[in-house]
This record gives sequence, C-alpha cells and structure tokens, in this order.
Amino acid sequence: MFDLDKWQEILETIRKNRLRTFLTGFSVAWGIFMLIILLGSGEGLSHGIEYQFRDDAHNSIWIRPGQTSIPHKGLQPGRQVQFTNEDLHELQTAVSGVEHITGRYYLSQTAKVVYHDETGTFDVRAVHPDHKYLENTLVSEGRFLNNIDVEHFRKSTAIGKKVKDALFHDKPALGEYISINGVAFRVVGVFDDLGAEQEKEKIYIPISTAQRAFNGSNKLHQIMLTTGSLGLAETDAMTKEIQRRLAQRHDFSMEDRRAVFVNNINEQFARIMSLMSAIRGFVWLVGIGTILAGVVGVSNIMMIVVRERTKEIGVRKALGATPGSIVGLVLQESVFITSVAGYIGLVLGVAVLELGGKQITAEAFRNPEVDLNIAIWATMLLIVAGTLAGLVPAIKAAKVRPIEALRDE
Repeated sequence: MFDLDKWQEILETIRKNRLRTFLTGFSVAWGIFMLIILLGSGEGLSHGIEYQFRDDAHNSIWIRPGQTSIPHKGLQPGRQVQFTNEDLHELQTAVSGVEHITGRYYLSQTAKVVYHDETGTFDVRAVHPDHKYLENTLVSEGRFLNNIDVEHFRKSTAIGKKVKDALFHDKPALGEYISINGVAFRVVGVFDDLGAEQEKEKIYIPISTAQRAFNGSNKLHQIMLTTGSLGLAETDAMTKEIQRRLAQRHDFSMEDRRAVFVNNINEQFARIMSLMSAIRGFVWLVGIGTILAGVVGVSNIMMIVVRERTKEIGVRKALGATPGSIVGLVLQESVFITSVAGYIGLVLGVAVLELGGKQITAEAFRNPEVDLNIAIWATMLLIVAGTLAGLVPAIKAAKVRPIEALRDE
C-alpha cells in the first residue's frame, strides 16, 4: 500500500542530506554505467572481429601451392607445385567432410573488359559454382555460375555491382555480352559482396571455359573448400589429410611446409572467438566488481544514516513504532536511492554507447551495443543488492532500545 507520509519523510531526509545522497547514488550509478560501457565495448570488439571475417566463410580451408624447400625421394628442392583439376577432384571425393569446393584460375593479368563504347580493366576469377559459398557472394540480379556452365564450357559471366555500374550505368546488364580479353561472355548475373569494396569489382567466369579459352590447360592456382558444421579437431584432421594427399600426388615431403600452404580458417576463427569469450568474462568480472563496490558504498552510507538517526529512531519506538516499520523505512530509502541511481547509470551508459558508437569508424571496433535484457537484469540485480545492503543497518536500527537511543548524543 502506498504510504504518502513515509515517502514524504524519505524525500525530506534526502533533501536535507544532499551530498550524502549524491555520493551514495553516484557509486551505484557509476557501477551500472561502467558495466554497460564495458559490456558494450566487448560487443563492439566482437562485432569488429566478425566484420573482419565477413568476406570469407568462417568454416573454410584455403589451399595454395608453393615451392618445395627440402629434398624428397631424390628430387631436389625448389620445384614449383602446380595444382590441377585432378587434385580438386581427389580432394572432393576422397577427403571426408568437404561441403562445398571450388578451384580458382587467374588470368595472366588484369583483363580488359569492353561493352560497346565502355572499357575498363577488372580482376577476372575463373571458378566453380560453389565459389559463392566461399566468398559469401550475394546475387542481386539473375544467377551465379552453375554446373551446366562448367560442364558445357559456356561463356557465361557473373559481374560485380561496381562492374555493372562502370560498364552499363543505368542500363540492364542481364543477357548482354561483354568482351573479356577479346572473348565474348554473356552476363547471367550481377552480385554484391559483404566484403571490401574491391570485391564488387570482380568478374567470375566458369573455370573450364577460362582454361580452354585462355590456354590454362587443366591448371588451378588455388583450391578452397568449406567444412560444414565440423568441429575444430575434425577440420584439423582434414587439413592433415589434404596435406598428405597433395604430398603423394606431387612428390614432396609431409614435413615440407613451403610446398603447399593449407590455411584452416576454422582454426583462426575459433582462436579469435576464444579470445573474445575471455574478454567478455573479464568484462563481466570487472563490471560486477564495480557494482559490488557501489553496493558496499550503499551499505556503509546506510550505516551512517542509522547512526545519525539513532535518537529519531528511539523517539519513534517510544511512540509505538514497530521494528518492522523501522526496517521498512530504512530499506525503502535504500531501495529508492539504489533504483534511481541504477536507472540513471543505465540510461547514461546506453546513451554513451549509442552516441559514441556512431563516431567510431574503425573496422576492428563496430556497433558497440549491449543486450537490453542483460542491462535490465543487471539493474534489477543491483536493486536487490541495494536492498540487502540496507538490510543490515535496518535490522540494527530495529534493535535500538528507546531509552538508549534517547540518551545517545
């Protein structure tokens, strides 16, 4: 039941002791404020790391040929390893856990691309259809390359959004033909990309067509694959199996780390996520420590309050006030100060994250934010802790004997 007299008394006490109330509330507000800032900053770092990985599939393995560096079976070091279509086929069929796989074949130089009177130079990648899963390619018009394009050596192409803008401007691109180093290709799709802006300047063509049209024979410059939902231990085993099979096919030692470079993105991503989990744990530890410091401050202040109001409490008890009413009065003041200060800290923390996040443009720190549910629960926890902090002095106040309180100076 709402007791107006009690609230008027609490507000009057707060008004008469403004500095004490401010210091009490500040310690609580600062605790919540710092918790919100720390949690939001942790999320900003996490978002920044995820943004760094946005361009490529997190669950992927990238394989690049190198040059042998140690002798093997009578063969001298310094031999260049050359991937072929057969290498990709073996990895696709013999290595367990492969979800999507693609090869890459690069033209010898940046290609000259012509459409009517428009000319530009762009990076052309010859790939398999599964490549879109490796680069997180988003098709905005038409389609990406498909298996029929590869099987029938079609002269089809998917172009990046910036390529379309440069060559076609506002005109539709689908169904039109562009010349790539003198060979006509039909535009079947336009794509966007979550990665860097230069990824939107790429042109994709079927790898089989590029090998035939640009004297590529059966050569590949790179092989990439995704590993589905496999765990880190399983992808590590896949990495070793890939290394072993390529070593057998190209006659180099398994100990030769420069012959083939197998980059397990799963491992890198897991390492970064583990680091982020540790940072989140540290943030919570520091934030909770700050809140507890504020709660201890509330308890100490309420002890002082009880000490200052000993004579008043004695008068109340002499006039018939029950121990429960004394406890309720002290607790109500404690909860009120804690609740108001906690809410102020919460609002200020969210406001600083919202305004400060818009000013930060670094890719490593993006969109600092805090889960509203977590923020509310943290504030509620603080209110409960504030109640408990005021409980000890409240009980002490209830035990004061009227005669002793009236004698107290």
